[in-house]
Amino acid sequence: MADDLKPTPARPRVRRGYPLAIAATGALLMFCAVLPWSGWQATSNLIDAGVATDMRGIDHAFGVYTLMAGLVALGCGLAGLLSSRPRLAALAVVPGGVALPLVLRYPPGGGGLHDLFAFELGDMISIAPVIRFGWFAALGCALAVVVLSVLALLRRS
Repeated sequence: MADDLKPTPARPRVRRGYPLAIAATGALLMFCAVLPWSGWQATSNLIDAGVATDMRGIDHAFGVYTLMAGLVALGCGLAGLLSSRPRLAALAVVPGGVALPLVLRYPPGGGGLHDLFAFELGDMISIAPVIRFGWFAALGCALAVVVLSVLALLRRS
């Protein structure tokens, strides 16, 4: 009975905030690869209407690679979360660093350099490639993975 009254030695508290944030951001990066990244938009002032088409990130090779980078970042975050060494999550800086140039080099409109130009015929019709919200979200998630990984590495024990 006297043993029950003795205080137990305190275990050092392991912080799991950064690995959890890296895992969540990696999952968001995977989700962003499925969102629309670009498209074409045709508008006409003559009839005051427009037509748009969207292209998802995974419809292009860069989007598929970004999806895989998000999966690896999720794995790194989970490894840091589930292991006794939360700094393992800092390895996610590699897939995050790979995803950044992939998202930045993604071509609007889904094609090459010729797709970067808009076509206008006075006020009658205008056709141009556009960047959609999924591209911005993927760029933000890739940047967040890199920043969180660096913060997980630099945090004090």
